[in-house]
Amino acid sequence: MNEPLIEHAYADLDEVKLHYLRAGESRAGRPAVLLVHGWPQTGAMWRKVIPELARHYLVLAPDLRGLGDSTRPQTGYDKRTLANDLWRLLRSLKIRRCHAVGHDWGAPTVFALAVAHRQAVRSVVALDAPVPGDGSEAMASGRWHHFFHHAPDLPEALVAGREAVYLGHFFRHWGARTDVFSAEEIAEYVRAYSRPGALRAGFNLYRAMAQDARDNRRALAKGKLKMPVLALGGPEGRGRGKLALESWQRVAENVQGGVLEGAGHWIAEEKPRELLDRLLPFLASAP
Repeated sequence: MNEPLIEHAYADLDEVKLHYLRAGESRAGRPAVLLVHGWPQTGAMWRKVIPELARHYLVLAPDLRGLGDSTRPQTGYDKRTLANDLWRLLRSLKIRRCHAVGHDWGAPTVFALAVAHRQAVRSVVALDAPVPGDGSEAMASGRWHHFFHHAPDLPEALVAGREAVYLGHFFRHWGARTDVFSAEEIAEYVRAYSRPGALRAGFNLYRAMAQDARDNRRALAKGKLKMPVLALGGPEGRGRGKLALESWQRVAENVQGGVLEGAGHWIAEEKPRELLDRLLPFLASAP
């Protein structure tokens, strides 16, 4: 069977132009799945799961503002603004409801989307990431780089020109194995984050964390999420293990998940088949 074609597309959303990958047929009755990446990655992180998902769904995998081949506004890296970008992308494509899947910073972005548009998000999948403002210290637990990235200007000054060394450290040491990524795969992420303004955009995801926590606490005052949530963590390497599930249980009522055995932080690239085996039944069962 031929694999579904993955297309590159752009959405002009006024202050930002989002690049996104698109696969699967767009037809009445076929649900959409939105795949949201984290740091230091782009929509390309979903390349191993898109073909199978696209057999059943219309799949969209955008590059967040400032990253990949999307444009780089100076501001707007809080997750509520990122989620609004995604909402406008969906509206531009006349998609009224979707399943939303996020990894790393993509998961808090998906939370912000779901909490703002509770009827439009059919289900949520969170991979190896807690929610800022969940009432715990889980977000920065064991994450030295959160504090480094939060410092104004310093990480840009130290990492610029050394992107391959710095980003390569995470790709080689945060998974269950050091060879999760090929040299070519790492080079593509390094290319994306070596573009003018990309490092700053990525670090700004961390600098917005306090605002994210405040925004989430205000949103949760209206009640927890009610749509189904699947939260998975990687128990190996620098994966978060059960912390992801425990965090999402604090912010949503209908949560399942746990750990994906043999995976570290990079779940979709380390264990794509095992992820699909959890993901496809979950999506199919969501209302």
